[in-house]
Amino acid sequence: MIEGIPLHLILVVATVMFFTGIYGFLTRRNLITILMSIELILNSVNINFVAFNRYLYPQHLQGQFFSIFIIAIAACEAAVAIAIIINIYRRFTTINVEDVSEMKY
Repeated sequence: MIEGIPLHLILVVATVMFFTGIYGFLTRRNLITILMSIELILNSVNINFVAFNRYLYPQHLQGQFFSIFIIAIAACEAAVAIAIIINIYRRFTTINVEDVSEMKY
């Protein structure tokens, strides 16, 4: 359970996840790995919401509701991004960011 884990350890895990996602987003050239990095960033934010809600207001569930909302938004974002990546692959036969220099129609 989360009661036995100190808040600073949860925040360290969330911070490592967040900056790993930022690093992957900025350095990777493959669209799939960029999408995975964005998901990692969103999951670190979810951990922060749940942890702060649990430690500050344990009787309320706002952090969990925000996390469920972010999970739903991330699922929609992933579906749209995968559809765009499939269309890019069909047009350019690659999913590397450098090779896709123009988006037309």
